[in-house]
Amino acid sequence: MTSDGYRFDRFHLDPADRRLARDGESVELNARYLDALTLMVGEPGKLISKDRFLDEVWRGIPVTDEALTQCIKSLRKLLGDDAARPRFIETVPKHGYRFIAPVETGTGAPRPKGAIGDGWQRFLLVGGAGTIGAGIAGIIGGLIYGLAGASQPLQPGMGAVSVLLVLLWLTIAAALMGGAGVSFGIAGAALLRDRRWVIAGGALGGLIVGAFAKLLGLDAFNLLLGRSPGDITGGLEGLILGGAVGLGAWFGARANWSVRRRIAIAGLVGMIGGALITLLGGTLMGGSLELLSTSFPDSRLRLDQIGALLGEHGFGPISQLVTGALEGGLFASCVVGAMLFARRGQFRRP
Repeated sequence: MTSDGYRFDRFHLDPADRRLARDGESVELNARYLDALTLMVGEPGKLISKDRFLDEVWRGIPVTDEALTQCIKSLRKLLGDDAARPRFIETVPKHGYRFIAPVETGTGAPRPKGAIGDGWQRFLLVGGAGTIGAGIAGIIGGLIYGLAGASQPLQPGMGAVSVLLVLLWLTIAAALMGGAGVSFGIAGAALLRDRRWVIAGGALGGLIVGAFAKLLGLDAFNLLLGRSPGDITGGLEGLILGGAVGLGAWFGARANWSVRRRIAIAGLVGMIGGALITLLGGTLMGGSLELLSTSFPDSRLRLDQIGALLGEHGFGPISQLVTGALEGGLFASCVVGAMLFARRGQFRRP
């Protein structure tokens, strides 16, 4: 340990200054509890026995096991940890405790709230993880739309596998582009350490990528085919969905919830955003595919099977509303989930 102390998650622990800070703001902590936290953080991943706590924290003062239990319980509450699904302090029954979160040392004094946070490495890590999460959402959505499209009667020489692969790669490409804009927008806003900016960051990233992709897509259709399919997914959709993803990430960061619950909240907010897009007349992937199929009469692309499952003839308004909500929920949960795993080192845990 250096004089700069330790950093983990949103916290900075400086044993020399007897100070714990979260996002640059001091956190009140009992002196013995601070010693117990310092003992665990100083040896991350290593089992700290009950005897060591008694010797090095209470320094031989006779106390019951309940005192140590209450100490760990208070530390978990302060850190926003969950004993059933720990991110910071893991219980080793009948033996002691282990600090399991990634710890950095020698990273300098805590930065004030609103200053640049963890730098470009964190920006690239979180933004890249969110983009990968969007790609996973694209794979799932592409398989669904691909299977629906492949189940329709096809023109001679066109195999179901070809249709599946085309729709799969098209959906993945769209998800990766949108995910990159939203994820790096959120990651860039998070550098400010004020989590309210992640909503604006996600919305702005989605707006820029959505508008650019729509402009490029419509120009490509006009150049190659002489006409465009109309109002495909663009800036408005990117703005709303990106803002919904940012809002989901913001909600998750404000509460002491488990990772699963945070992902679920992000998915719910994403579903609301996807449904709102459809109600406002916008389109997501399903709606854009339907526009392509109706704008080009010779196309054999149809999503009627999805409409049939929802009691509609063809891919109607109910189908667009339902698929829009599901797309939004899937996209948001995958993006936020991937960013959470990257930020909290969950990739290294079972």
